[in-house]
Amino acid sequence: MTSTDSAQTPAKAPAKDPWDLPDVSGYVVGVLGGTGPQGKGLAYRLARAGQKVIIGSRAAERARAAAEELGHGVEGADNAETARRSDIVIVAVPWDGHGDTLKSLRGELAGKLVVDCVNPLGFDKKGAYALKPEEGSAAEQAAALLPDSRVAAAFHHLSAVLLQDPAIEQIDTDVMVLGEERADVEIVQALAGRIPGMRGIFAGRLRGAHQVESLVANLIAVNRRYKAHAGLRLTDV
Repeated sequence: MTSTDSAQTPAKAPAKDPWDLPDVSGYVVGVLGGTGPQGKGLAYRLARAGQKVIIGSRAAERARAAAEELGHGVEGADNAETARRSDIVIVAVPWDGHGDTLKSLRGELAGKLVVDCVNPLGFDKKGAYALKPEEGSAAEQAAALLPDSRVAAAFHHLSAVLLQDPAIEQIDTDVMVLGEERADVEIVQALAGRIPGMRGIFAGRLRGAHQVESLVANLIAVNRRYKAHAGLRLTDV
C-alpha cells in the first residue's frame, strides 16, 4: 500500500465506552401504578436519589396520599396527568390492567420514553408461572399499543420489600434493560444507576423481553424456598 492509499483510508472511530451514560438527573419520572408495591418502591428509591418523581394512580387522591407518605418531594396525580408531566414514564401496573391502562393513555404517552417493568405471571398451587402475551411480552404489548412512544423494558427483578425499606442504603442488584434505540436504553441504564448499589445493563432488544419477564417466576421460587429477596448480578461485566 502506498502512502497515498494510506492517507485515503478513513480512521476507524474508537468504540463507544458502554459505561459512558448520559446525565438523567434533570428528567421528571412518572410511575404509573405508583401506589402498588413495585411502583411505590421504585418511586421511593429514585426520589431518594434526587430524581423528580410523580406517582400515578386511577384515583388522584390515592396517589397524593401515597406521595405524601413517601416524601422526598414525590408528587401524586391521576395516571393521565402523571403521563403528561413526565419525561420518562415507568409502567408498574398489574398485568391484568396493563393493556387497558396503556390504551387509555396513548395520547398522553406520545413522544415519551416508556419503561415497562410488568411481569405477566399466573399462580396456582405449584407457585408462580410465566404467561406469554399474544404480542410476545408485556413490553412488546406496550410497544404495539403505543406506536408514538419509545418503549424500553427494565426493573423487572427488584424486590418491592427491599425497595421500600428506608433502613436499606443500597440495593445490591443489576437491572437488565432492553430496547430498540441505544440512546433510550442508555437513559434507562443511567436512571437505574442513580440508585446506590444498582447497575443498568443492556440485555438486548424488546423481542427478548419475554424471558426476562418470565425469570421473575424463578426468583419467586427462590425467595420462597430461602426466605430471601433475591435479585440478579451479572458477572464479568
